[in-house]
Amino acid sequence: MRLSRRGLLRAGLAGTAATALGGLASGCAVPTGSTGRNMVLWYWDGGLGETVVRQARTRFDNAVDLRAVKIGGYYRSKLITTLAGRAHIPDIAGLKGEDMASYLPDADQFVDLRTLGADRLKSGYLPWKWQAGIAEDGRMVGFPIDCGPVAHYYQYAVFRKAGLPYEPADVSAELNTWEKFFTAGEQLKKRLPGTYLLTDITSVFEMSVNQGTERFVDRDRHFIGDGEHVRAAWDRAVEAKRRRIVSNLVSGTPDQWSAVEDGTLPSQLNASWATNDIKNGVPRTKGRWRVAGCPGGPSNIGGSFLSITRACREPERAFEIITWVLGAANQAQGFVDAGLFPSTPASYGMRKLREPDPFFGGQITMDVFGPAARRIPVAYASPYDMALGQPVKDEIKSVGVLGKNPGQAWKDAMSKCRRIAQHLGVSV
Repeated sequence: MRLSRRGLLRAGLAGTAATALGGLASGCAVPTGSTGRNMVLWYWDGGLGETVVRQARTRFDNAVDLRAVKIGGYYRSKLITTLAGRAHIPDIAGLKGEDMASYLPDADQFVDLRTLGADRLKSGYLPWKWQAGIAEDGRMVGFPIDCGPVAHYYQYAVFRKAGLPYEPADVSAELNTWEKFFTAGEQLKKRLPGTYLLTDITSVFEMSVNQGTERFVDRDRHFIGDGEHVRAAWDRAVEAKRRRIVSNLVSGTPDQWSAVEDGTLPSQLNASWATNDIKNGVPRTKGRWRVAGCPGGPSNIGGSFLSITRACREPERAFEIITWVLGAANQAQGFVDAGLFPSTPASYGMRKLREPDPFFGGQITMDVFGPAARRIPVAYASPYDMALGQPVKDEIKSVGVLGKNPGQAWKDAMSKCRRIAQHLGVSV
């Protein structure tokens, strides 16, 4: 087993070349997976629900000693380094959704889950999510953990004071297009000066791209990031800046959280997992929030997978663990514990996910997230999307935060993309 040089090059251009190549050079020890009763699971903080992880250890205690290890830092880099070094490889490895396409060309580093009976479980998972874990040759690398349907989070009282729709059903219906959403932002600012609909324009760009069926590279390895679908998302984000409905703050900073708490940033577009971010970031806003549909249609951010590495000595047992951990009931618990939105539609009607949420004013948020998750558009995910999408995202952020000229920013983004494409062997 050997991680291909091409695979390592892909990894490097996504930000992990130094560590990946360093791991390859560090030695060629015999692959180590489970021996005897030992079985190792790698994941990251928030990657799985802790209740389910604890229960898995107990449930399978008679068969294996399951050691679940949280890997800090840049998870993907550490996993690639370990695979390349061929030592201390985990039996079961989490794979982040944004990285999934870059693992698929090296599917031979993982057990094809179809050989363990995965196909018989396919009907229980969102079709688009299931497909995202399958390589072009049909091998199944990743078993679905969660997904990230996007919603419009907003503060009920602020919208009401601004004369905007404020009940979730009304916000979903009346702000269902980007134009209506932007117009609402202008009214919000006019009625409540100093108040902005969004923190920055990056979310508009990313949600817009994710609402389509194309990304940055097509199946024939052609760069399409200069196409109309990306340019339309870019122009929409620039329009949000032009209409002055976004702040000059940077997401995740203390100033941004302060503005969220005092109601001058009462709205954001984000994935289902952001429920926990808001609850933890601004706990004193409990009861103020509601959730509505994303303007322009369903979009998705994030959502991950579990895989079985080729180093695993007991793949059948590992598969038994994975499928139990990621069954519908346990995915529902993962949403309760960590905001991991289930990839199992059977979870959506379960009692624990139908409880009114006091933080969101007693709203049953599943009524928004569930239908959105079912309707996520299917888009081809290329191993090169991350590398060729990042320059565009960086430049649109420069427009929003630094005030860079949009025309120049677009030219600079395309220039960077062409250089990277040439290096990757992607046609432009």
